[in-house]
Amino acid sequence: MSHTGAVVDRVVTDRGELVLRQCGGHFEIVSNGVFLMDTRAGASERLLVREALNLVGPGARVLIGGLGVGFSLAEAAASTVPGEIVVLEIEDTLIEWHRRSLAPYSRDGLRDPRVRVVNHDLLAWLRSTNNVFDAICLDIDNGPDWTVFPPNAALYDEAGTALLRDRLADGGVLAVWSASAAPAYAARLEAVIGPVTTHLVDVPRGEPDVVYLARRTRIPDEWDRRPGKESTTRP
Repeated sequence: MSHTGAVVDRVVTDRGELVLRQCGGHFEIVSNGVFLMDTRAGASERLLVREALNLVGPGARVLIGGLGVGFSLAEAAASTVPGEIVVLEIEDTLIEWHRRSLAPYSRDGLRDPRVRVVNHDLLAWLRSTNNVFDAICLDIDNGPDWTVFPPNAALYDEAGTALLRDRLADGGVLAVWSASAAPAYAARLEAVIGPVTTHLVDVPRGEPDVVYLARRTRIPDEWDRRPGKESTTRP
């Protein structure tokens, strides 16, 4: 992976420096000096959404956590299955990049009338909303064991997984992208949400990308209803 290239834009956000650079005809996004993603591939990000949509019916409400370079949104917008697509992205700068340099990679998904982009922290938004979705697709970190920012870890622990379950409709599916296998997290998905399937996508170097899909079938138990725990009753 290249670590040099022409800087297209550089901003300082509440989470530090965010850089968009162009290298060899592709774009790269770098956060605080750490490479996050680029526009070179996208097979696993597309699979993340495609496999989730295969498990839901027409008119589905879809939540995408993380705009990234747009592959997930492009896959959702290309499908006739979603009736509504909500995208949560914490960086308003990244949203603006998708109105300019990155628009081809999200296939101008921001212009799709089914798409609503929410500029907010995903975990905070999930805690504040009563909305439920037929599919939730998460790609905001490099995986449950490799978060971009430390607070994101709360999205993958038992309480965070229960929160995601509560934002799923009955029979809904949670799809999670990871840069490497996370067997402990897969076990947590199985215990908290329901049956899990695992998809591996080979990459040029290193471990395959991994997509976990969990189908909501599990009935919340008394642990979830203890004082201090979020209610597991769907609105």
